[in-house]
Amino acid sequence: MSLQRGVGQSTQSATLADLLERILDKGIVIAGDIRINLVEVELLTIQLRLVICSVDKAREMGMDWWVNNPAFARHARPEPNGDRLIELEKRLAVLETVRN
Repeated sequence: MSLQRGVGQSTQSATLADLLERILDKGIVIAGDIRINLVEVELLTIQLRLVICSVDKAREMGMDWWVNNPAFARHARPEPNGDRLIELEKRLAVLETVRN
């Protein structure tokens, strides 16, 4: 009985791996729209598009937004607002000590 269980689990994981490989190789698109209406007045519309594929397949399809995005650069610089935040925190600390 335990031998059959082990074989079944091994087959399932191989099937899952094959499925994942196929999805990444071919790609899959999931699309959906959410609309919120109140008394026949449209208040909100959200359009969702999800593409799951490998990086190579994405480049084939012309989706390479990460190539020129500085956040994904090898030597990404910190956000310029980071210094501003530190400066504001220091000023706040000074104001709090003066107040007390």
